[in-house]
Amino acid sequence: MSILTIGYEGLDIENFLTLLRLGNVETVVDIRELPLSRKKGFSKNGLREILNTNGFAYQHISELGCPKSIRDQYRLDGDWQRYKKDFKRYLASQSEVISQLSEMAENAHCALLCFEANYRMCHRSLVADAVQHASGIEVEHLQASALKTEVPAIRHMKPALAGRTN
Repeated sequence: MSILTIGYEGLDIENFLTLLRLGNVETVVDIRELPLSRKKGFSKNGLREILNTNGFAYQHISELGCPKSIRDQYRLDGDWQRYKKDFKRYLASQSEVISQLSEMAENAHCALLCFEANYRMCHRSLVADAVQHASGIEVEHLQASALKTEVPAIRHMKPALAGRTN
């Protein structure tokens, strides 16, 4: 089993759904602290409805979102290393939630959702790493670039897993 991550930056809802299908995702786990978006279809209630209509489960876990104080500091200084250090410290206090997410990922093909297209610059990669550390589950990252190379394979539902971290 593996846990996937996905960012919706640069995607419309149709391409987002296609990417989920390519990754064989069953459950989208929204780890935005505040699951709001100016982008149509990506706020919590609308997204849940669209996902459910298309055969995906939706789960929001606000405790795995980045706290406002850490986000605000990052906006001020742009120091990604400090952001990672501060968020990892926060994440260490969420061991029960990480355990619950690990259990979810062992029972269903889950994708952690946030906004940023680049998983390397998003807290979802840190959450995925924490799940991997807690459970040994492999981490894979769905990326929009997979749409360009895998769209003809949709009818066969081949997984398109762009990046891996171990």
